[in-house]
Amino acid sequence: MNEATVSLDEKRTRRAGEEPIVGGLPAVPGIIAAMALSPGLAVHLRGLANELLVKEFPGATLSRAEREFIATAVSGANECFYCMDSHGAFALELMRQERDANAPLARALVEGLKTGHDVGLSSKMRALVDIARTVQRRSRDLTRDDVANALRAGATDADTQLTVLIAAAFCMYNRMVDGLRARTPESADAYRARATEIAAHGYADPRVASVPT
Repeated sequence: MNEATVSLDEKRTRRAGEEPIVGGLPAVPGIIAAMALSPGLAVHLRGLANELLVKEFPGATLSRAEREFIATAVSGANECFYCMDSHGAFALELMRQERDANAPLARALVEGLKTGHDVGLSSKMRALVDIARTVQRRSRDLTRDDVANALRAGATDADTQLTVLIAAAFCMYNRMVDGLRARTPESADAYRARATEIAAHGYADPRVASVPT
């Protein structure tokens, strides 16, 4: 089968059928499996996500939903279905809460991010997503012109800093999930309950307890 002709849904279904290749992995999906290996690891992985995607970053103008766009785009470029689908769901929930976004348009925007497109993004976000995808692909390919283009489009220096940090962190998260072949749900709808909790409490709060199935 030519991989170029396989749809995202087909690839997701195929990925969901894969079993972990590392022994002793907890029977929970995605990055939650990695976190369950060590209490300290869970604290730090959740804390890093919270710092980059939730907490105030000095000088940055990116909303929480926009930060999730970057996480979704990077995860999509790495074809990590757990991360692209979970953070896509978090972005949708935040968009719904932040600006009562048109649901079909918001979903189309998020699905585009998963497949390498930028339909519906502002010029600033297109430039930042380009930076993120460059870092994902080969960080040394990022140029001063790429950064200058984002600044001209309205980004701040802190926005570009945060974009690079999110992109780098999510390459790590993606590789943890897929290197372990941690279980991945078959449907992108599996993350709805967790999305509501993340939107309300962030990543480090113990009230975030829903596990995608």
